[in-house]
Amino acid sequence: MTVEELDAPAAEAALPELAEILHGCVHGGASVGFILPFAPEDSAHWWRAKVLPAVAEGERRLLVARRAGRILGTAQLDLGTPPNQRHRAEVCKVLVHPDTRRQGLGRTLMAAVEPLARAEGRSLLTLDTVAGSAAQPLYESLGYVLVGVLPGWARAAREDRLEGTAIMYKRLG
Repeated sequence: MTVEELDAPAAEAALPELAEILHGCVHGGASVGFILPFAPEDSAHWWRAKVLPAVAEGERRLLVARRAGRILGTAQLDLGTPPNQRHRAEVCKVLVHPDTRRQGLGRTLMAAVEPLARAEGRSLLTLDTVAGSAAQPLYESLGYVLVGVLPGWARAAREDRLEGTAIMYKRLG
């Protein structure tokens, strides 16, 4: 497995694979900002409208994990902070295709995010994840600290119920 950073043109070229991962994650129940129904076109539109412009502007860094040339996971580092918060960044949209979960891709992507953050002068990383999800213990094992849980934060992707979100942080040494 390899991890690489994509610039905006490379992300545009990889759009079909990126859209497939997001679509698969949402349909697999991931609460990453979308609810069903969620069509493949919705996924492609989100990447094109929200992620690619931020990558092109340098406000977001996009990592992908590949195995045998195929993109199986992604992670993003959001650098678009106000001037008084340039010491921090948000880790977001850590997505691993449902068919390849529990194989270390999420851990590998998270390990690759930290050097990017340091290179950008960031000393504090934040993230949020569904409270009690399989991702929460992964983040804790990587040194992220739970600040607290906000109940009823977002609607579940596949059900009409609200889920809490766990707010976490990590100081980079």
